[in-house]
Amino acid sequence: MQVSNATAASGTSNPFETKAALQKAAQQFEAVFLRQMIGAMRSASLAEGITDSGATQQFQDMADARTADAMSTKGAMGIAELLMHQFGARVKDDSPAQTGSATATATGTATTAEGA
Repeated sequence: MQVSNATAASGTSNPFETKAALQKAAQQFEAVFLRQMIGAMRSASLAEGITDSGATQQFQDMADARTADAMSTKGAMGIAELLMHQFGARVKDDSPAQTGSATATATGTATTAEGA
């Protein structure tokens, strides 16, 4: 944990300052992991089929990537959830700029309603 202390001391900001950014990164990590897993499963084929060609392999790779993205979006493996559980306490819920703009928008709407 000395690396995180050195980073904090140097003044660089954490790229995962909010839970939303951490959630997005965790979901992307799960997608990459699933792509690797599906690719390894597909390469475990014992024999070549009639339709095996470079083009077929390219389309299978694209389909595998889409499948992995869909699985990570749904949280099929739960990897993103585990990462959020492990690292979620280290980040803020919302950044102050987002909270301030939401308050200003709500106040501006209320002021407009009162003025009308």
